[in-house]
Amino acid sequence: MQYRRLGKSGVKVSEISLGSWLTYGGYVERENAVQAIRTAYDIGINFFDTANVYERGEAEKVVGETLKSYPRESYVLATKVFGDMGDGPNDRGLSRKHIVEQCNASLKRLGHDYIDIYYCHRFDPQVRMEETLRALDDLIRQGKVLYVGVSMWTASQMADALAIADRYLLDRIVVNQPVYNMFQRSIEQEVIPYGEQHGIGQVVYSPLAQGLLTGKYNSATDFPADSRAARLEGIRKGITEERIDRVKQLTAIAQELQLSVGQLAIAWILRQACVSSALVGASRPEQIKENAMASGVQLSDEVVARIESVLNADT
Repeated sequence: MQYRRLGKSGVKVSEISLGSWLTYGGYVERENAVQAIRTAYDIGINFFDTANVYERGEAEKVVGETLKSYPRESYVLATKVFGDMGDGPNDRGLSRKHIVEQCNASLKRLGHDYIDIYYCHRFDPQVRMEETLRALDDLIRQGKVLYVGVSMWTASQMADALAIADRYLLDRIVVNQPVYNMFQRSIEQEVIPYGEQHGIGQVVYSPLAQGLLTGKYNSATDFPADSRAARLEGIRKGITEERIDRVKQLTAIAQELQLSVGQLAIAWILRQACVSSALVGASRPEQIKENAMASGVQLSDEVVARIESVLNADT
């Protein structure tokens, strides 16, 4: 396993990180979730991601309890705040009240004294950014949070955050968590260049396009019974016959390199120097082992060009 700095911060994270969205505390049996986390740790993954809204806190409980068996300094633990955690008017968003209350609640569910990376899960247009950043800065000063991140923020929103942080001497955000894969590349236009210029690392989620880039789907209408697409309409919308055909072409390239198409897809993401880590999910230990083998894979310019020709081919 290879490691990279998280933006311009001093902390190093594994190129492959393990997430718990739609899995732990949910449809994945607890024992499989525990074994996936343990396997990830054993093969060198030191970066584990969850969120308060994942199964309303149940994912945090599984992740936190499992990691407590390892030395605290040996892993980096991230969770998030923003989404609905109740029915009250203050049970969501990025107000000081919600941030402080949810940080304390997350620490309790995780069973930990501090959170390494605390993400603003989305941008909140209803709250002044100064209020949000001051609340996060207070948590850092209290020792409850070490680093601040954001998720799915635009380059402009991150620019505003850095300007406010510098103006009031508040702790700066060091990481952004956007979606990024071969079929979803919008961050290449502004987010990646801005991050490179200002030291904000990218921890990208959905690197395998919700399983599409594993080659498991052979039809846009008939899905494996145990797949996420079989359960979630939102995932099915991203699976088209055109994309399935492109995955087949990418699979041929991967086979020439003695890689799986999923490993090729992750290595393609990690070619970006500003990507600190690719965040993968795993319902079984074997999946995390296979994904982790993409760490350290170097793709030649010729291979990258061939991949681009597949992705940009006329339909």
